[in-house]
Amino acid sequence: MKIYTKTGDSGETSLFDGTRVPKTDPRVAAYGEVDELQAAVGVARAAGLDPDLDEMCVTLQRDLFAVGSRLADPRHRIAGRVEKVVVGDAQVSALEGWIDRLDREIPELRHFILSGGTMAGAQLHLARAVARRAERAVLSLGPDAVEPIIVVYLNRVSDVLFTMARAANHRAGLAETQW
Repeated sequence: MKIYTKTGDSGETSLFDGTRVPKTDPRVAAYGEVDELQAAVGVARAAGLDPDLDEMCVTLQRDLFAVGSRLADPRHRIAGRVEKVVVGDAQVSALEGWIDRLDREIPELRHFILSGGTMAGAQLHLARAVARRAERAVLSLGPDAVEPIIVVYLNRVSDVLFTMARAANHRAGLAETQW
């Protein structure tokens, strides 16, 4: 399989169901934002994370590919054919469990904090900001564009990335900078 297909040379791309749309289509922009988020999580991994945080990031990256697939499927038919792309209540619960576990090891948050710290912590903070942008792009599609669980999942992703950034910095012994 070749990387270049030339099918996008005119500024169009195909959605999962074969529909051709402009690359500027809001749905394409939304799954592009999710793809950028997945890549930002990869950059955080490359910055060096403790094994448990790295494992969480790998799971996030896989789930985000699934979210992108759901966004590329305007008719919501993908789940019946491709089991790998399920994102549901179990994934949201897993993120909440990670947040709760990490919250027990970091100081209680009493102030807004500035992003930074270790390279990995700073990259996780950046990924959190990308997650918020991806969430906004998905919401801009309207309430019926994707299953509601996708919006819930993306909201939790930003929460878990924030908590992971705080944990990475705390584990490195770095104090947070208050705003």
